[in-house]
Formats: sequence, C-alpha cells, structure tokens
Amino acid sequence: MKNMVAKGYLPDIDGLRALAVMIVLFYHIGFGWASGGYVGVDVFFVISGYLITRNITYDISLGRFSFIVFYAKRARRLLPAFLFTLLLSLVFAFIFFSPPDLERLSHSLLFSLASLSNFYFLSEASYFSAASLTKPLLHTWSLSVEEQFYLVWPVLLAGLWLAKKSYLVLLFLIFGFLASLVLNLL
Repeated sequence: MKNMVAKGYLPDIDGLRALAVMIVLFYHIGFGWASGGYVGVDVFFVISGYLITRNITYDISLGRFSFIVFYAKRARRLLPAFLFTLLLSLVFAFIFFSPPDLERLSHSLLFSLASLSNFYFLSEASYFSAASLTKPLLHTWSLSVEEQFYLVWPVLLAGLWLAKKSYLVLLFLIFGFLASLVLNLL
C-alpha cells in the first residue's frame, strides 16, 4: 500500500461535524422536519472511521504505529466526558428515580462501562419507544459501537497492511461491504 497523504487539519470535516450535530439536535428537540435526524450519528461514525483509518495508516507507513499509544489517545479523548456523564446521571438518578428505575440504570451503567450498552439496549424496548425517555444512558449505545470499532479496526488494518497483499485488502473490503449489506437487510 502506498503512503497516505500527510495528516493535517481538515476544515471540511469540521463542517460535516457541525451539520451532524445540528441534525441530531433538531431531531432530539422534536422538529418534525428532522424526523430522520438519527442519521447524524451515522455521519459521525463515517467521520470517525475515516479519521481513525487515516491516522493509523499514516503512522504505519512511517513505521511508528503503536497500539498502546493509539488506545491511550482514545482513552484520554473519551473517558473524562464519559465518566463525568455517568457520575452526573447517577447523582440525578439517586434524587429522582424510583428503586426499580435505579436498578435498570445500574444495569445500563455496567454495560456502558463494558462498552456493550448497544447490545443491552438492543435487548430492551425500541430506541424510539416512550420507555426510552427514562433511560439516561441510552445515548451510550453509539459510544459502545465506537469503542468496539476501536478494538477491532486497528488490529485488522495493521494486519492487512503488514500482509502487503493488495488483493487481501480488496477481498476484505468486498466481504465487509456484503456482510454489512446483509446485516442491514436483516
């Protein structure tokens, strides 16, 4: 594989982020014309995937990629706000929630800490149901998906890069596309 273009600031990405934030915000505020606003989360996933792939391949091409450094950067970026949100949610839950609601919150908190809340909330009522209003950590499903991506993608990407076989990359991309399509249809 050829070296990626040097890393640098991409103002277009900030524009896409701003657009995605507005889409999600308008959806959650309840504007009827923004009924598909959850698509903003998909935009964030695409942006994150692109930037992570770009950073990893750039560092690999220079021979300086480190899983420890990669995961430490992710932790420094995500953990402070995540832990603050969990703490704040617990404080308000102790004040306002009934014991059964506190028990449900504790389950979602444990799954959130394990980066598995997407599976936990999937096993419950729909994201769009009225019950979702009483789940203060429901939004952590997207963070869990991102964390799972961070665990799997760097390993796959580094392995594909080290194989130095372009046909493997092509086969992986085709398989990934088809698997994603099938899972989406299911």
